[in-house]
Amino acid sequence: MTMKSYITLFFAVALTFFGKAQQDPQYNLYQFNQMVINPAYAGARDGLSVVASVRNQWSGFTGAPKTSCMSLHGPILNKNLGVGLTMISDAMGPRNMVGVYGNIAYILKLSNTWKLSFGINGGYNRFQFDFSKITFKTTENSSFLSQNQTYNALDLNAGFYLRSNTFFAGISSSHLQNKNLYNYEIMSDTTGGKTGSYNISYRLRTHMMFTMGKSFRLNENLIFAPTLILRNAGNGKGNSDLNLNFFMFNKFWAGVFIKGGYGPGFLFQYYVTNKFRVAYCYDTGLKDARKLGPSHEVMIGFDFSGTKSKMLNPRFL
Repeated sequence: MTMKSYITLFFAVALTFFGKAQQDPQYNLYQFNQMVINPAYAGARDGLSVVASVRNQWSGFTGAPKTSCMSLHGPILNKNLGVGLTMISDAMGPRNMVGVYGNIAYILKLSNTWKLSFGINGGYNRFQFDFSKITFKTTENSSFLSQNQTYNALDLNAGFYLRSNTFFAGISSSHLQNKNLYNYEIMSDTTGGKTGSYNISYRLRTHMMFTMGKSFRLNENLIFAPTLILRNAGNGKGNSDLNLNFFMFNKFWAGVFIKGGYGPGFLFQYYVTNKFRVAYCYDTGLKDARKLGPSHEVMIGFDFSGTKSKMLNPRFL
């Protein structure tokens, strides 16, 4: 196949899946560490990269999502393969999850400037549910809800990642097994002394994501780099983020974005040295969503190879 054929096929596959909210953690700083959303990104920074991040979502809301993540990845075998490791801790309401994933990506060199990667990662997740944190409208007669529940699950994710020096696009899918963790019938006492029942369940729904970004050099000290992410949780709903980013003086990223159906935010990333960078993001909702409180995300990254020109290349958002 020619390079044009590969690119055409890539976008045809991507657009098939989108039009469909979110069970997985959300990352506003994904563009600075795409390993957290796409296993095909492994090795894309042309050197060993280590990134850690913490996100507190909706800080004014009790039980709101809190996510911590650490990832490392790099190329091997003459940069034809990328390997990596990701560790995640995610808490939301009564649910706590910790996960560890191993990652491998095959990097196909389409030309001197274009590369297409296919990646997979597999891992282990441990879920704990504390239903005592939930206030029910009816009186529940179930031992299932009176004690903590723990579930273990193997997980598999996959993705494609297309890149050049000034462009990237990726499509990824998580929880390919679509595993059901639990499904229980609960008996309850309703008003009037009557007894009713209902089912509660938790399934790891398959999530799809599509990302795309393009860099435009405006002058020797300024690059404009808009990015887009589309999300689909497989339940008939979806959302998207549009970012407008600027890279200034080969040192500093600054950007604003809008989260579809939610609200605006801003972000920045600063290269303290050629190999060490820090980033921060803030977002808030509009109208009723504003009552949930703002969200904060902090990230630090280390890049252990490459020259300054490589590490600050526009494609490395």
